[in-house]
Amino acid sequence: MKPLFLASFFCATVLFAQQLPDAPGRAEVEKICKGCHEMARSVSLRQDRDGWLRTMTKMQAFGMKSTEPEFQAALSYLAKQFPAEEVPPVNVNKASAIELESRLSLRRSQASALIAWRSKNGPFKSIEDLKKVPNIDAEKIEAKKDRIVF
Repeated sequence: MKPLFLASFFCATVLFAQQLPDAPGRAEVEKICKGCHEMARSVSLRQDRDGWLRTMTKMQAFGMKSTEPEFQAALSYLAKQFPAEEVPPVNVNKASAIELESRLSLRRSQASALIAWRSKNGPFKSIEDLKKVPNIDAEKIEAKKDRIVF
């Protein structure tokens, strides 16, 4: 990588870390996250409380060290300061495999199956059409139906 790019990235990261919202839990987030990666990466995700809990629990499994009060303070801070953003619906007749994977939480094989079915049979017209695709979890499709447009 070019030195100018690295310097710019470092400055942006430092600036971002300095601009973390000042609220209860900030110090705990800085303490437990910066040991492994830069702050910009730590808070780049926008998640609901359950999502942050899963992420932090995963980080504990990778060796993140915190006391239970620090963990809870950081969790509350992240959930409040970096909440999930509204996810726009995905048009299943136009979406790429990666969009289907990420926006509908499908496995790569399921996204590929949807695209193959759509290529062979034409556009989907309903949730019921999606459920006809082999290897698709109908319950998962039903649970995500508010995120799907045709």
